[in-house]
Amino acid sequence: MKQLHNSEASGDPDVGVAVERLFELAVLLGDAMERGLAERGLTLARAELLWRLRRQGPMTQRALSESLRCTPRNVTGLVDALEASGLVVRRPHPTDRRATLVTLSNPGSGLAATMDEGYQETASHLFDDLGPEALSVFIAGMDHVLERLRAPSRSSGAR
Repeated sequence: MKQLHNSEASGDPDVGVAVERLFELAVLLGDAMERGLAERGLTLARAELLWRLRRQGPMTQRALSESLRCTPRNVTGLVDALEASGLVVRRPHPTDRRATLVTLSNPGSGLAATMDEGYQETASHLFDDLGPEALSVFIAGMDHVLERLRAPSRSSGAR
């Protein structure tokens, strides 16, 4: 916040507005995601697991753990719940007798496809009337912000 305050003091109040908009965006997107997932009986973690399987295909629980950046124990709980709901199935790995693959079931594939359709509808709603140049500028700005957020934290003295 010290950097933000200094930007405002130096005559660039737009930096403060930009950060406010980012926080508002995060809240609005989070609320919309929670509503959409709740309508489908999913948590964010379960939806992320389904999304990974849709995008990457069947995976071992170990691979899911690495992909989701969570503990194997957590993945076991997620897969157990999704399997009980009929959205995923565990199948023997074709080449490793010790491993099982987690795969989308037919209902899980259908739900993941519905989620993907919602994603596409949201993209259209948000960006269809934005010209290519404006969209490129928006993407470049978001890439910059995301790069900063993904970078390791700096101590406040390192600025």
